[in-house]
Amino acid sequence: QVQLVESGGGLVQPGGSLRLSCAASGSISSIYVMGWYRQAPGKQRELVAVRTSGGITNYADSVKGRFTISRDNAKNTVDLQMNSLKPEDTAVYYCNARIGPLSSNSWGPGTQVTVSS
Repeated sequence: QVQLVESGGGLVQPGGSLRLSCAASGSISSIYVMGWYRQAPGKQRELVAVRTSGGITNYADSVKGRFTISRDNAKNTVDLQMNSLKPEDTAVYYCNARIGPLSSNSWGPGTQVTVSS
């Protein structure tokens, strides 16, 4: 089982930047995919960005060109650099990991990101 802990959320003005970090722990040697999802009030949880251990990335269309995901495979960490933030980016952001392609999802407790003036 993988334990995930996020950090870096907060309040930022429109156009600002935030960096989220997530660290995985547990009896793991490698993690197939790590990434970020978000859930806004009244909406379903949605993919933001994920990255495989081989470097393949997938971004939601709404964040392409503004957000960048990075991973340290050796440390089992994943970061999300968020630039040009918009009010519609406001949500709880969850770190996600799967040890293998068919493994179950592990989730962090979430961190709040609020974009408001």
